[in-house]
Amino acid sequence: MTTFESESSSGTSPAIGRQAFQGLERSCADSIRTAPPLPGIERMEAWFQGNAFELHRHDTYAVGVTLEGVQSFHYRGVARASLPGQVMVLHPDELHDGGAGTEAGLHYRILYLEPSLLMRGLGEGAVSLPFVRQPVFSDPALREDILGLLGPLDRGLEQLAADDLIARLAQGLARHAGQPLKSIGSLAWRQVDRVRDYLEAHALHAVRSQDLEEIAGLDRYALSRHFRAAFATSPHRFLVMRRLGRARALIAAGEPLAEVAVATGFADQSHLTRHFKKAYGMTPGRWAGLVETGRRPDSAAA
Repeated sequence: MTTFESESSSGTSPAIGRQAFQGLERSCADSIRTAPPLPGIERMEAWFQGNAFELHRHDTYAVGVTLEGVQSFHYRGVARASLPGQVMVLHPDELHDGGAGTEAGLHYRILYLEPSLLMRGLGEGAVSLPFVRQPVFSDPALREDILGLLGPLDRGLEQLAADDLIARLAQGLARHAGQPLKSIGSLAWRQVDRVRDYLEAHALHAVRSQDLEEIAGLDRYALSRHFRAAFATSPHRFLVMRRLGRARALIAAGEPLAEVAVATGFADQSHLTRHFKKAYGMTPGRWAGLVETGRRPDSAAA
């Protein structure tokens, strides 16, 4: 089996190799798992042995990450191979096939993105869709953005998160296509300040992209770029961190974790746990135990 455990010149990452995909052993047969749909986006995870697809073409971009094995395909008349951790980008209406390049099989995730959505993500002034001439390449930052859009596949992706990731994906593809990136110009401080204040005040409520567009007077992708330039994070991440701050306070007060999750705007306890670990490097349960230990009179001496 081909898997990856360390960052190398091919751009592979230990984080992906240890994710809960559980590799090619997961399936004894070829299989596909699809995610709940998003507007303009289809998301899929697949396991294959041997040849999987005959020559065909999509009317969308196909953007994926090989997780294990070797992904072999013909594209624009040339045989290609994608190794674990590498990004694969296929332009709309280009013939290609695909399958496992070795007997070990293949495991990958891929999204299909409508070109109109990508154009919106590029922002005003974009005159053409990016054409990435090298369909397989290593780019750890772009890979993480793609995997952000691709997971978790068992539930829908939050709208604010999808908006930011699409904007980042559009910029990444334009960069690899050698397409000049348009400057955001003067930073829209008043607009992003209003959005930040709104997110602070409504952190425990559902926030829609349309709400932020109305507050800022900017489309969601422009807002994402300006907000990130001002505060070094996305509107979605800012909102999540406000929720997590409230969750920590409730955990410290001894509230049950399942109730904390509901009270702070997360779908359930597992949703809270995933974001909590990403932000603080431990589970909420572990945090609760440490807080409880810190309350004991002899904890400092121990």
